[in-house]
Amino acid sequence: MAKIKFLGAAGEVTGSRHLIETGAGNALLECGLIQGGAQAERRNHLSLKRLAREVDAVILSHAHLDHSGLIPKLVRDGFKGPVHCTEGTAELLEIMWRDAAHVMARDIEWENKWRQRAGRPLIEPVYDIDDAERALTYCRPVGYGRPVAVNDELTVVFRDAGHILGSAIVELNVEAARRSRVVFSGDLGNPGSVLMNRPEAVESADAVVMESTYGNRDHRPLHETLDELAGILDEAYESGGNVLIPAFAVGRTQELLFHLAMLHQEGRLRQRSIFLDSPMAIGVTELYHRCRDLLNPEDLARLPRGGQGDPMQLLPGLQLSRSADESMAINRVAGGAIIIAGSGMCTGGRIRHHLKYNLWRPNAHVIIAGFQAQGTLGRKLVDGIKKTKLLGAEVAVKANIHTLGGLSAHAGQSQLLDWAARFRTRPRFYLVHGEPEAQTGLREALRQRLDAEVEIPKPGDELELG
Repeated sequence: MAKIKFLGAAGEVTGSRHLIETGAGNALLECGLIQGGAQAERRNHLSLKRLAREVDAVILSHAHLDHSGLIPKLVRDGFKGPVHCTEGTAELLEIMWRDAAHVMARDIEWENKWRQRAGRPLIEPVYDIDDAERALTYCRPVGYGRPVAVNDELTVVFRDAGHILGSAIVELNVEAARRSRVVFSGDLGNPGSVLMNRPEAVESADAVVMESTYGNRDHRPLHETLDELAGILDEAYESGGNVLIPAFAVGRTQELLFHLAMLHQEGRLRQRSIFLDSPMAIGVTELYHRCRDLLNPEDLARLPRGGQGDPMQLLPGLQLSRSADESMAINRVAGGAIIIAGSGMCTGGRIRHHLKYNLWRPNAHVIIAGFQAQGTLGRKLVDGIKKTKLLGAEVAVKANIHTLGGLSAHAGQSQLLDWAARFRTRPRFYLVHGEPEAQTGLREALRQRLDAEVEIPKPGDELELG
């Protein structure tokens, strides 16, 4: 009896992980980091040795760390099988896993210094650069639409999900006691976003495992969001304050650069100092340029001529901060700058350094342009926290906090429903990758619009495939 066991991202957004069991072998669908929440660090350190012994392959929808970030740990704990993914995903993983390993090493070194002084036991990283390098050798990239035999009973096909470079909807074709097709949505893109293609329609499935990040709400129209962005930038320019944008290095940063370039082209961007303060985001932006044949050609045609030849020429005032010294020097610049830095949820990275120097300033602005998981600093800022601790110092929150939901790379509720309505069969839906209120909202909407059977699995629940 083939089945899928829901191990992660059931009732929460991050930590995507599902076990596919067949008579011919087992595969892991996703193996993502848990982000946010007091227990995230402990949960990410839990042993994967048993899972590494049980699975013969990994199937990966896209490169975001909440979907891919624990694969190097799986390798560290003994896994040696293939990692099936798209070509774009494999390119991104070379940047993201290496960067994650370096960040962990740096953070662990700092943590262990005070632990040693305090006489407390030292800790190890979730994985190191050697684990990341070994994991990269197991990647088996394939183009969209090309079937891949995972084992004698399981074949997968990747379809464009329109979320980030290389993101995929995963068709799982199982030849067990009876033939079954399960479609895993991965993270479905927002059709209103720039650079990405629209999520591909899939018309046949027995069951659909579907993301529900924004299952209970729609995004604002993009033109309204961009008008708000222009207004925030104007207000900051008039007051001389800095604008901080915590941005995910993959997808969100490239979209922000595109929109800032459009505002500049329209004469609506007055700031002349724009810092991209993230080596990973710089590397990913360069990768997007090299892989532009996978991007939306209509959006690329709108770019200024210089940006088409060199993505770093999109904005005349754009400055790249690759080193730590260059990053720290930004805070010696007079006010009036736009600073784009990671991490996107403010859980680490260079953005925390800039928040320490700016959150207490009433003329500073922080633009939250992506989903913020429960427990993260980004979520706390959105929820109105009045003070926080950053890099050992208590900082008052007096800056202006803005949310721009229209820039989300995830489909909103209406777009999720439109995608689900394209199935000509009547599949049963299983909602994952969403907080409880988002999942219940999407469940009711699917029932009302499609008269669909919908379940919200809990961790450990199983879906039998025949």
